[in-house]
Amino acid sequence: MLNKPGGLLTQGPPGIDSLELRVKQFLKVRDEKPGKVYLGVPHRLDRPVSGVMVVVKNVRAAKRLSEQFRERTVKKIYWAVVEGVVQQDSGTWRDHMQKIDGQAKSQIVAADAEKAQEAILNFKVRARTDNRTWLQIKLETGRTHQIRLQASHHGHPIVGDELYNATTTFGPETHDIRKKWIGLHARQLGFTHPISKEEIEQVAPLSEYWASLPFDFDAE
Repeated sequence: MLNKPGGLLTQGPPGIDSLELRVKQFLKVRDEKPGKVYLGVPHRLDRPVSGVMVVVKNVRAAKRLSEQFRERTVKKIYWAVVEGVVQQDSGTWRDHMQKIDGQAKSQIVAADAEKAQEAILNFKVRARTDNRTWLQIKLETGRTHQIRLQASHHGHPIVGDELYNATTTFGPETHDIRKKWIGLHARQLGFTHPISKEEIEQVAPLSEYWASLPFDFDAE
């Protein structure tokens, strides 16, 4: 299990820094492997998103775990801090969205639009201030940039997420847009171990940057 930092690709082309590359380099040194290192990556987090991930070291385990993600039996909980005050204590956002051709971005569209995909997200408010809301989120669907797009569409962009209309900053100071973080964290991941069949549940600690936000995240 890994806790991915924001501003880092999950996977990238050869020679580009990524979580996959770093783990492979670590395993190569630790296990003193002379050749290539196999690493299965059954799911991804967007570059500016932090949080818990699972990777596997053999093909059989990777296949079994990928099936769990595909069948949506994996438990995933996200924490997000969004701009503005979400009035409902809990609710569901149902939209239709599609990826924008030629861009690393998605958009909300009509249900009958070409390549439209239904996007369903359940949220619960953990806390509010006068201009921020801390949400706990569970996805019923897994679309590209789903949480980020739906939060923005419903008037509450995730802090730091300039791509989806946020007006606030978050994370380390940097002029490199590729290294920027947003206030979205994959907090919890639960799945069945692909070999032992043991039920695994992992929680990813928050980075120090979350201390700048106006909530007591330790008071769960």
